[in-house]
Amino acid sequence: MRLRRPVAKLRLHGQSRRKRRFVAAATTLTAALAFLVTTASASPPRPADLQVVGGDAWHSDNRFTIVWTSPQTPDGPALVATHYRIRDPQGRTIGEGQVSPLNDSVGGLTVPKVPAVYSAELWFEDALGKQGPAAVAQLRFDDTRPGAIEAPSVPGWIGRTAFPLHLRLGHPPDPSPISGIRGYAVAFDADPAGAPCAAADRCSDDEVTLRGGAADDELTIASLPEGTSYLHAAAVSGSGMKSATAAGAALRVDLTDPVTRLSGAPDGWTNRPVTLTASASDGGSGMEAVAQSPTPFTAIRIDAGAPTIAAGESTTARVIEEGAHRIAYFARDAAGNVDDGASHNGIPDRPPRTAWVRIDRSPPKVAFANSQDPRDPDLLRAEIADPLSGPNGSRGGIGVRPAGSGDAFQPLPVTVARNGELRARWSSDAFAPGDYEFRAIGYDAAGNAAVTTRRKNGQPMVLSNPLKATTTLRAGFAAHGPRRTVLYGRRVRLGGRLTTGRSSALEGMPVRIVERFAGGAHPTTRASTVKTGPGGSFSIRLAAGPSRAIAVEFDGSPTLARSAGPPLYLGVRSKVRLRASSAVARVGGEPLVFDGKVVAAAGTIPASGESVQLQFRLPGLPWSEFRTAQTDRRGRFRYAYRFSDDDSRGARFQFRAYVPSQEDWPYEPGGSRPVLVEGR
Repeated sequence: MRLRRPVAKLRLHGQSRRKRRFVAAATTLTAALAFLVTTASASPPRPADLQVVGGDAWHSDNRFTIVWTSPQTPDGPALVATHYRIRDPQGRTIGEGQVSPLNDSVGGLTVPKVPAVYSAELWFEDALGKQGPAAVAQLRFDDTRPGAIEAPSVPGWIGRTAFPLHLRLGHPPDPSPISGIRGYAVAFDADPAGAPCAAADRCSDDEVTLRGGAADDELTIASLPEGTSYLHAAAVSGSGMKSATAAGAALRVDLTDPVTRLSGAPDGWTNRPVTLTASASDGGSGMEAVAQSPTPFTAIRIDAGAPTIAAGESTTARVIEEGAHRIAYFARDAAGNVDDGASHNGIPDRPPRTAWVRIDRSPPKVAFANSQDPRDPDLLRAEIADPLSGPNGSRGGIGVRPAGSGDAFQPLPVTVARNGELRARWSSDAFAPGDYEFRAIGYDAAGNAAVTTRRKNGQPMVLSNPLKATTTLRAGFAAHGPRRTVLYGRRVRLGGRLTTGRSSALEGMPVRIVERFAGGAHPTTRASTVKTGPGGSFSIRLAAGPSRAIAVEFDGSPTLARSAGPPLYLGVRSKVRLRASSAVARVGGEPLVFDGKVVAAAGTIPASGESVQLQFRLPGLPWSEFRTAQTDRRGRFRYAYRFSDDDSRGARFQFRAYVPSQEDWPYEPGGSRPVLVEGR
């Protein structure tokens, strides 16, 4: 139907009302006719945003779902249907259908199980039967699995220094799937039968490790736990299908350095060459060579020199030169772990273990002091000097012998001062007058020895004895001389005088008094010290006690010779008491009972007692023993005596108890006071 061209302009100004009504009606009619023309010629719009669920990428499933957006058509005919059509790569229709216009998706679109790029066309139909233009989406289907790839070549053992580890995966063989190779899925676990992906035939996008296609085949491993891990790898197609067979490789990881021990290093200085042996052990990769792994070795480095290296678990090195040498020893295991302190992959290794070897083969220098100390001439000093190991603070000796005798040197007690000086004291006053020569033996810390008989100035070490001023010691019991006998229980004064030269008094000198008690006494010895007073005299009151020998001694001083007084002896008589039961003894009558006690220091009477002689006499006659009694451990004794001789009538007898000399009895013989008894 042809329509007249609408009036473009109407001149209204100045026209009649009738004409104005006509113009308005004409305008309305023109607008209506224009709407009918537009409606009659418009088609439904194209579907907007047509997409395949899962994206425009390749799909491994031949069932698809598409979605779109239906436009709003408020001014046109309503949409009554949505049509779709599936075409193969040659454009042939292999499926079609329609859905409600209210839908914005359609699923279950199935394509043949032949990998290819199919297309889905979608368009609208309105209430007037008009069909709009189609929107097209690509349906990419590929369920082909890539071929198996070759396992990467891995070292026999992987050590700490190998990380990050770079492995190259093999490519899948041609032909490739139509979707191409998206990349590779790689997984590590402890299961030798594991898989790189959870599904049996495909991998999710998150499971694809290398995403740059077939050429993106280099795998970088930052770290792995110690032990054996298993690599599982497969090629993944563009649709996510994986190789039917996964490539596998065992990755044996040892991150621990070998343990290296050093033997042969002395604790201190030595005077001979040293042979060192370094031995290594490793509980992981071990110290034996393994294919495709670094060769294990053991090494010893002396100071900053090149290390001595031997393949395997041990090596030796010899240290010869004098001095202190720093020894470094280390090893590399079959995984390449090494503690040599070097930098590997930009990371410094643990420093090697170290030890010290100290060698000194030169003897020390030993010499006596140039002169004796006038304040202590008996002190002998020999200096030991050694520039390397230094003097030995625990060894050395000084000996003496008569000069020119050729006798063996008599060793003297020696000490080593902190400065390495040997010191000994010669008791010169114990040697006869004459010349004596001395020898010193010094050692350094390495065990080297040096012997000398000379002073530092080169003069022979010879001393003429006596070196000290002589002394004279006199001692005794005043007017009694060197021997005195006293009654039991008495204290006795002992005195004397110490002089030097021609009776020059020595004041303030210690004099030692040693009392050695006779056998059976306890204690057996007692020592006292007294100092001399003005004029060199001394005096001491000896305590009561058993008989004893007494030695008076002056031990000397650094400048005075020692001396001793004459041997002294203090005898102590036995003390015994006796009494009779009556002063009258009747012949043929009751016996007369004698009882008494031996008085002695505690502990001197044995448990078996002491023997006591009972003696009698008539006035003017000697004593005669008539019985022997035995005391108890307290010294008590008792004896009953009956008078039976008629000649005893009218006689006045004297009785006494007498303690004779006895073995282990520390007293002189002694008797009691006489007891008078008249016979009737």
